[in-house]
Amino acid sequence: MNTCSCTIGYANGQYKLPELPYDAVSLELFLDADTIRLHHDRHHAAYVNGANAAAESLQAIVRGEAPEADAASATRNLTFNLAGHMLHCIYWQSISPVPQQAPSGAVATALDSCFGGLASFSAQFRRIVLSIQGNGWGVLAMDPLSKKLIILAVHSHQDALVSGIWPLMACDVWEHAYYLRYRNDRAAYVDAFIRHIDWAFVSASYDRLLTACAHGQD
Repeated sequence: MNTCSCTIGYANGQYKLPELPYDAVSLELFLDADTIRLHHDRHHAAYVNGANAAAESLQAIVRGEAPEADAASATRNLTFNLAGHMLHCIYWQSISPVPQQAPSGAVATALDSCFGGLASFSAQFRRIVLSIQGNGWGVLAMDPLSKKLIILAVHSHQDALVSGIWPLMACDVWEHAYYLRYRNDRAAYVDAFIRHIDWAFVSASYDRLLTACAHGQD
């Protein structure tokens, strides 16, 4: 998973929990403050701690302070926790406290080209996310090969993430993300998420990727 859309979760040699880009109470139209605080301060923080612990375990092996047999479990732990950390970083930036208008600019053109417009994208995104059995994520991303937008149904955190993918937006559908407000009505949560997608963030991320891709072709 490319980190171009997610540069706020690492500093001074450690994975770090980013601050929310808004007050928890400001999302009340979408989610209650208790859910936001529990999700960010407890669940997301646990992935940050898990990623740092796994990374340190791998470094201990390199330094000869831990047996090489520990590498397999440490790698699994790093993959799971780091994917969860990165997706959460994107999730917080993907949502706006107020319902959003239609996107504009290059990302709007890409939605038209790849999905037939915003309404068609929203319907397809909704179907794909609601098809996830159990825990997972819906991710809007740029395919690194075709440079087209695609929707991924990501089970757990890391399963079905395409190598080198460039995520632009992520919807968390683990139950802890919505259960206090929506109970078992995942569809209502996903509908509310779609209304609150921060298209300014998605558009800015997409524009940066287009620039990076253009420079890579020089």
